[in-house]
This record gives sequence, C-alpha cells and structure tokens, in this order.
Amino acid sequence: MWIDAIIEYLKRVATNNPLIVIIELLLIGLVVYWAVNFIEGTRGERLFRGVIILLLAGSMILKLLVGSFNLERLQYLYSSFLILVLILAVAAFQPEIRRMLIRIGQTGSFGSSSQRQLSQTVEEIIMAVNNLSEKKIGAIIVIERQVALGEFTETGVRIDAQVKAALLESIFYPGGALHDLGVIIHGDRIAAARVQLPLAEIGTVRGILGSRHRAAIGITTGSDAVAIVVSEETGIVSIAEEGKLDRHITEELLRKRLTNIIVDTAGFAARFRKSKDKSAKPA
Repeated sequence: MWIDAIIEYLKRVATNNPLIVIIELLLIGLVVYWAVNFIEGTRGERLFRGVIILLLAGSMILKLLVGSFNLERLQYLYSSFLILVLILAVAAFQPEIRRMLIRIGQTGSFGSSSQRQLSQTVEEIIMAVNNLSEKKIGAIIVIERQVALGEFTETGVRIDAQVKAALLESIFYPGGALHDLGVIIHGDRIAAARVQLPLAEIGTVRGILGSRHRAAIGITTGSDAVAIVVSEETGIVSIAEEGKLDRHITEELLRKRLTNIIVDTAGFAARFRKSKDKSAKPA
C-alpha cells in the first residue's frame, strides 16, 4: 500500500513541467548546500542534519497520508508542521544566524590603521611566534578581520595595547595570570587576553588535537578570523583559516599569510573607500 502511494506521488510529480521541477530542486539543493557549508564544523551541524531529516521524513509521510486516505485535517497539520520547524530552527540556530547577520553588516578591522603600522604588527607577531616556538610555550593568537569578535573579547581581560612581541610573549609565559586561553588582535592592537574561544567538536576534526588547535578551528569556523597556534609539546606552528588547520608553518610562509591577511586586505579596503569617496563627490 505504501509503495503504491509512493509511486502515485511520483507520478503526480512527473506530470509537472520537468524544467520547473529541475529548477525547484536545484534551488532547494543550493539553499541546503549553502546552509550546510555555513554551519559546517559548528555545534549546529549535527542538529541541522537532524532537522533536514525530520523535515523530509515528516513532509513525505504527511503528503502520503493526505493523498492516500484523503485526510484533509492533516493538510492543516502539514502547514503547522512547517511553521513549527521554522520556529525551532530559528531558536536552535540563533548563534549561526547572528554570525551571518554580522558578516553582512560588519566593516573591516584594519581601516583605522596604516599599512606601515600593520606591516610592523606582522613582524611583531612573527617575532613573538618564533620565540614562543623555540621555547615550546603554548599560545593561540586570533586575528580579527571583517567579523567582529566582541562577544569573545568580553570573556577575557581587556588589554587595548599596541602589538609588541615582548608583550605577547609575556602574556603566554607559563605561570602568568593571562597565559591560559587565547589572545585577540584587532588591527594593530591587542584587544584582549585570556579569551575563552569556542572549541570545534571532536567529531568534526581529523586526528587527535589539543584544546588550542580545536579552539583555532572553532573560532575560524564561526568567523573569518585567522588563528595562529604554537604547540607547547612540539613547538610546531599552525595556522587556521575558514575552519581548516595547516601545520608546520615556517616563518616565511607565516609572513606571507599574515601580510596577505592583514596588510594587503587593509590596502585594498583603503583604496576601495577612497575611490568610493571620490565617486560620491558632486561634480
């Protein structure tokens, strides 16, 4: 009986314009792909998969029941079911939705700093990372970009000091009051230290990683920030971006990545604002 109902349902679908059906399926697929890609590696990933399975299974079952037994009241239940799923999704994915809105409206972090200052910031970070690596002192340095990290900065101790290698090294020195957790850099300033960062779930990362590496993946998955990690066991330097962790980063590669992330991005943003201001001036 259920097989006949499924076949009948597929026949009804087949009577529609094939081009329209294909376009609808492609649009649905793109939306689902975008949503999965956006929350991949976050705490909401597994929940999202469960919601999708529930939505598909519930929709199919209700459609089959309505079509097979002419249960008109279930048709109203189907509409209510979709509304309920939407409300639950908004409540469950509130952090992910908030990050999406921030990404849309947030301005850059490097706009107030000159390229010369940012170039010096890159060198100070590299110097600190090299010294920490040689001494095998664990550290995680997060560089804020377009997406504001204020919600995480608030969990730590505010510093608001210019980026200096000596200051970064003293922050992570074992036994110090601020050596635990992470540091967030905003432009050419150290915004905060001892910052609690979100950890990537164990099931979403490959291999056995420590809390610093998982925090680097977690913070770069939920934002466009870049995180530098120094392992206290091996001194190996890693860098995380877009939820992906690259290990065994050399000084040359670190300089190249940071220059591209901090200096070049700031230069492009400044040129864009300048050209925009010129075009806005009245003739």
